[in-house]
Amino acid sequence: MYRIAAAAMLAVLVAIPATAGEFNKKVKIGDTAPTFSSLPGVDGKEHSLADCKTDAVVVVITCNHCPMAIAYEDRIIALAKKYEGKASIVAINVNNLEADKLPKMKERASEKGFNFSYCHDESQKIGRSFGASVTPEFFVLNKERKIVYMGALDDNADEKKVSEKHVEAALDATLKGEMPAKTETKARGCGVRYESK
Repeated sequence: MYRIAAAAMLAVLVAIPATAGEFNKKVKIGDTAPTFSSLPGVDGKEHSLADCKTDAVVVVITCNHCPMAIAYEDRIIALAKKYEGKASIVAINVNNLEADKLPKMKERASEKGFNFSYCHDESQKIGRSFGASVTPEFFVLNKERKIVYMGALDDNADEKKVSEKHVEAALDATLKGEMPAKTETKARGCGVRYESK
């Protein structure tokens, strides 16, 4: 009887995904980050994770049209400026609406003066691989390209009310060779427009 109960319990445990985070149901902290390559950028070049030579990388799944993504653009610009030479910022748009395609991305990047890589992934594979559900959603990778933080950039959509800068704290810890105190938060934004397969 006990063996049957134990076997049933083991079956339940095996059925629970071992790769899920608290909010992200696809990846967990410590996972090797999904890689990407040959993504067209607003600069006319192709981008890959291997191109990032810094000790840390921030991957941002974002888009052009979402009001929340737009509200965070200046903060991402400031982040890229603050960590220039220390961390690479790669923003990836996985939506395929007209407003989110490369021509409109180039217009937006030029208007705002983006100082980070802004790429388009028409296949949506990167967003799915990272388990991104909203835009913007942030992933901090360490030198070994393991995920050490995922979720929101900070704790408030209103920049004037921000008290915790999650991504900055994660970067500061990672650049010291430490694990961040906070490794996962719930990302806020518009739902990613995944197309049905």
